[in-house]
Amino acid sequence: MKRNLTWGIGSLIAFVMWTVLILLVDVRAVGPNDSKVGFATINTWFHRLTGVHMALYTVTDWLGLVPIAVCMGFGCLGLCQLIKRKSLFKVDADILLLGSYYILVIFGYLFFEMVPINYRPILIDGFLEASYPSSTTLLVLTVMPTLVFQVNRRCDNRKMKQITMMTVVLFSAFMVIGRLISGVHWATDIIGSILLSIGLFKLYQSAVTATDMRKKNGF
Repeated sequence: MKRNLTWGIGSLIAFVMWTVLILLVDVRAVGPNDSKVGFATINTWFHRLTGVHMALYTVTDWLGLVPIAVCMGFGCLGLCQLIKRKSLFKVDADILLLGSYYILVIFGYLFFEMVPINYRPILIDGFLEASYPSSTTLLVLTVMPTLVFQVNRRCDNRKMKQITMMTVVLFSAFMVIGRLISGVHWATDIIGSILLSIGLFKLYQSAVTATDMRKKNGF
């Protein structure tokens, strides 16, 4: 529990520091419509290196429905437990925590949509869109690890656990790399999402472990 808590807090602190640096370091109007971005030299270099691949952007956009489906699946599990057990307090604690965790992720997404740190390196349908942190990367890296975590907790089939782990790792890697090289985000957007995702997920793991310990001790 302490390790997950340390990783969670440390990653969130790193995310905050990274965000502050983006607001302060090498900020120049290098984006569309003279929009400003931090770490401008590195970001523009990487953007020129990868170019823009709208087909990859579209594919990763549609595949963003996968983690949403995972959220809905766990939501249905919680609802079934609620109906069967007829009490919210009898729903598994880790599922209740998972619902709170997903709400926190949504809040983080909405916050950065309302308070844009920077904008995309390209116009989407002629408009500037908030770019930091990458919302698709955040969604994938906060939700997909919970699938592995829950399967490991609830499934005794070792092969199923291995298949789930391999599938989630490959899917997540494709999504993050695809988003990075599609050219619709600055490189710093992806890094920010990774830091925030690690922080949030590790805090969720820590909260579940703490709940398990209290239950084991009879509290």
